[in-house]
Amino acid sequence: MLQIGEETPSRFELLSVVRKHSNLLGKTTVDQQDVSDLETNGKFWHDVFDLYFVRGKESRGRQDDDLIFFVRKWGHGFNDSDDSVAPYFVRRWAPELDRLVGDSLSVVDWRRSFYLNMIAHTSYSLHVVSLFPPRHDVLKNHQVGQGTPLSAIYKVVKTVYASPSRVNFHLDSKKEVETTPAYPDICFAIDDFDSTFDAVVLTDTDHCYCVLLNALDGAAFPSERGTNDNSSSNKSLLRVDTNSLKTKNSKLTLFSGFVSYQMVRDAYDAGSSGFGSLLSIGHSSGKKDRLYMKGPGGRGEVEVVVSGVVDQSKQDSGPFSPIVSKKGFRLGSIVRKAASVASVAAKNAYAAAAATSSSDEGMIPLKCCLMSITLPWEHIAYDLLFKGSPPVNL
Repeated sequence: MLQIGEETPSRFELLSVVRKHSNLLGKTTVDQQDVSDLETNGKFWHDVFDLYFVRGKESRGRQDDDLIFFVRKWGHGFNDSDDSVAPYFVRRWAPELDRLVGDSLSVVDWRRSFYLNMIAHTSYSLHVVSLFPPRHDVLKNHQVGQGTPLSAIYKVVKTVYASPSRVNFHLDSKKEVETTPAYPDICFAIDDFDSTFDAVVLTDTDHCYCVLLNALDGAAFPSERGTNDNSSSNKSLLRVDTNSLKTKNSKLTLFSGFVSYQMVRDAYDAGSSGFGSLLSIGHSSGKKDRLYMKGPGGRGEVEVVVSGVVDQSKQDSGPFSPIVSKKGFRLGSIVRKAASVASVAAKNAYAAAAATSSSDEGMIPLKCCLMSITLPWEHIAYDLLFKGSPPVNL
């Protein structure tokens, strides 16, 4: 399999080898002629995993997170009917892979484990933007990475992390959190969603709510400078085609979604009845409403907390609560400092709404706090390895 000479191959070289043997990614049916012998060979993926995440010089320098993920083989302790065993397990980095895994060595799916760690050790940025939408064709161009930058009204950019676990937030005053396995999906959760997106309010019926997820650094973007120019013996053993060692884009858009104010409002008012697969609403027993937004082509899902912003000028007394039920009852209370901040935000939102939509008596400013983005691991891995289109610009 992969034989190692005096120097281990760089990540840049290894990723070139991985691309050659990743024809199965994202395909439900595959012509066997397109699948290499190595792509289904567990020893090959074990060795690539070892070099990329354990013994390679980039790993020894610990530029990545020190958590290493291992996906279990199907039927080895977990399956769809048994939720008691997670489809993966986690270890802290150590210099010897087999000792790190221990007795679980035989149950590891090394191919899927490589892809999961490539995803988990890559850096991501989340962009949440409110804007006046341009023509429909311009938005479509941006979803495929074309066109000039759009003009944002308000934008929040935040670093997020990929995880095979899903964070389920309980939307009450305690904001309790429950973590469950998400794999084969990958979840990008925002723990402080309520404070991070407190000012993201749609204040005009012409506003558009946009969500972008970009990958920009880390394990999926190895530096070409790390290539061992003098290690010709390694290149021969790895069968690396030097002509294929091309530099990828330094940033990729993995998810882009756009919805209008009216679509959010209709889903908020009426539930999922009118939106099919694009938008649906989950009501939490009179608490904050969860809105689920599908990505283009039904790929991926965004979970957003949507709340109507109360007009402070029409409130009699008591602490401000940003959540109002459909019958108009206040739900709960918040601490004074948060109430003061929310009150200012609410007044600003209504002032903006009044300035831009004075003719629309039914206009309600809607605050949108994004909690998570979920994508299938195979889609992410395929894009990280092969996607060539430029990132979406906002």
